[in-house]
Order: sequence, then structure tokens, then C-alpha cells
Amino acid sequence: MLPTHGVIPPFGAKIDIASLVPNFKWTQLLHGEQYLEIRKFPIPTHADTVNYPKLVEVVDKGKAAAITTGCTVKDKTSGEDLFYTETLVFVRGAGNFGGNPKGSDRGPATRNTIPPKRDADFIIEEATDEGQAAIYRLSGDLNPLHIDPSFSKQGGFAKPILHGLCFFGIAGKAILKAYGPFQNIKVRFAGPVLPGETVVTEMWKAAKSSTITFQARVKETGKLCISGGSADLYGDASSKL
Repeated sequence: MLPTHGVIPPFGAKIDIASLVPNFKWTQLLHGEQYLEIRKFPIPTHADTVNYPKLVEVVDKGKAAAITTGCTVKDKTSGEDLFYTETLVFVRGAGNFGGNPKGSDRGPATRNTIPPKRDADFIIEEATDEGQAAIYRLSGDLNPLHIDPSFSKQGGFAKPILHGLCFFGIAGKAILKAYGPFQNIKVRFAGPVLPGETVVTEMWKAAKSSTITFQARVKETGKLCISGGSADLYGDASSKL
């Protein structure tokens, strides 16, 4: 089981974010950041799960609102925690409501790393398929931005873009391949990926550190799609070079 699978069970958790800020429009919503914490090792390959969603915070960014929701995923039978996620979305045009302009510091969940000024220790490329967004919808993320050209144009994109969680998973798989399992992972989505483009994940690890710093870019354009990425390795994986 890939660690990044942990973002899938919370799709069933519902919080009415549209009621939280003024001028909310689904076409103006963008996935800004994602945090995942794996709380059960090894990750079970089968479980009946229960979601416990919560509102973490709403931040007034002026031109936009930043809404962060969290979700704890538990094993229904044992009651054990399996995963914890935090999802930050930006709603353009929904700011200036007099809210707090700065978010809280929640450790790894809000960490924003800066890559060292040296070549990456590992670089892994993975090409996506032109039908990748349609395939990823089968995971349960049914946002029409990723399938409906007329909807994506309303959001400012010429054609449907790939789910952020899809190339988040691609980057997570690269970390797993290069360094081994991790206990948490945090990303900031820096730009879109179009189905069919290649995701290049660049990774750094300092000596005697269990934290991986990473970013990802689109090979065809050279532009970042993930920035400020970090992952804390699990157990013996922290010694892998």
C-alpha cells in the first residue's frame, strides 16, 4: 500500500465549506496544500474505515480565503487511527471578510521547506497518461475541473487539469522509491499539471536527518507543480541514503 493512499478514505468526509466565507464559488476553488500523516504501520490493505472530519481554520488572505479542514481516519473494528489529513483550499474572490490574516503553526502540517542550493540527491521522472485525470476520478474525487472542459475554462484553464492529489501521489511514490516509507508528507501545490505531461520529483536529504525536502516540476515546461515539500521518514528508513 502506497503511503499516499491515506488521502483517499477522507473523500467521504463532508464539511460545508461553502457556508464559511462570502462570495463562495466552486469554480474559484483551488487545492493549495495537502498534509498526510500515517498513523498505522504497516498500512493495512483492507479495513472498514470511519471518518472524523473537522474544521481547522479559515484565513482571510485579502483576495482569497484559505480554508483548512482536517480528517482522522479510524479502523471501524479496532478503533485505531490509520491516517490524519489536512487539506487547504484557496477560494479566489472570497477574502476581505475581516478574518485572521495569518494561519497557525501546526508543525509538519504547515511546514514550508526551501531546497538546498545544490543538485538534488535523487531525481525521479514519471510520465502521466492523457487519460490520467479520468482514471484518477475513480478514486472518488469528482471535481468537474478535472474532466469537464467548459468547467475548467470557468476556472481559468484552457483544458481539464490533473488532480493535485494525483501528482502528490506520484511525488510520494518517488520518495518511497528513493528513501523508503515515510510517516508524514506535506506539499504546496505551485502550478497545474496537464494529463500527458511528465512529473519530475527532486529530493534532498541532509546527513543524519530523517526529513526529506522535495519539489516537483513539469518536465515539458520546467515550471514547479509542487513546492515546499517535506516528508519525515519512518523508522529505519531514516538511515537510508
